[in-house]
Amino acid sequence: MPTYAWQKSSHSGNAANCVYVRNDRDGTLRLRESDEPRIALAASPAAFGTFIRAAKAGEFDSLAHPTAST
Repeated sequence: MPTYAWQKSSHSGNAANCVYVRNDRDGTLRLRESDEPRIALAASPAAFGTFIRAAKAGEFDSLAHPTAST
């Protein structure tokens, strides 16, 4: 089985919590974090693009900054 190179996000800098992505030969995109390198999410290019556009639009901001429960 061939090994494919992971590309580190330019937003990760030199931090310990880095995000990596790679494109497999079959077109599947894979996403992983440096603290759990054996675990990778897989998605089609279309699904990954939809996720990126939603993240850029702020659709997941509430997950990063949850409101305090009352």
